[in-house]
Amino acid sequence: MSFIHTIEPEQASGEVQAMYRRQQAHFGYLPNYARVFCHRPEVMANWGALLGSIRRHVDPRRFELVTLAAARTLGNSYCALAHGQALAGLLGTPQLEAILEGPDTLSAAEREMMALAAKVADDAAGVTQADIDRLRALGIGDDEIFDIVAVAAARAFFTKVLDGLGAQADVAYRELAPELREALTVGRPIATGNDLEEISLEQPAAGP
Repeated sequence: MSFIHTIEPEQASGEVQAMYRRQQAHFGYLPNYARVFCHRPEVMANWGALLGSIRRHVDPRRFELVTLAAARTLGNSYCALAHGQALAGLLGTPQLEAILEGPDTLSAAEREMMALAAKVADDAAGVTQADIDRLRALGIGDDEIFDIVAVAAARAFFTKVLDGLGAQADVAYRELAPELREALTVGRPIATGNDLEEISLEQPAAGP
């Protein structure tokens, strides 16, 4: 599931156990990405705080579109699958499939937002004033432009931690429709086997 050794749930204590419990409570299983943060659970907590501070200013549809654009450009299957699934929940699978084939079904503003997010993810130094001015011309304010860039930049941090440590998307994503799964698996393959391990939320902390 990753290139590094991680702490097994039954051996977890303190902040690691608390992190594992939060993640399982949310997903119903312990996701692979949480395991690689076991050596620095405070980084996971700070990542969550950073992401929360960014996304609370962004409409859910916009957040998912921009995140998906960044994740696909970054070649990270885990985030592309997760946020593709979230977008399907918001828009429906047929519309997501149409977006993945091409952005023509989106508004001009949404197309430019996704283009900026992809450019930030690919080569932030290549962003030009013209890129920003196109969004302004479509009625997007500078505060909103900041949000788009921040979403894409934050996603670059998270995806590079996961890919750098070899974390694979959870086997649960194999339950997606084959066409969606294939389109969203843009990097490392989805994990195989039974890695949807549940841990008791009432288990006593390991160790002293």
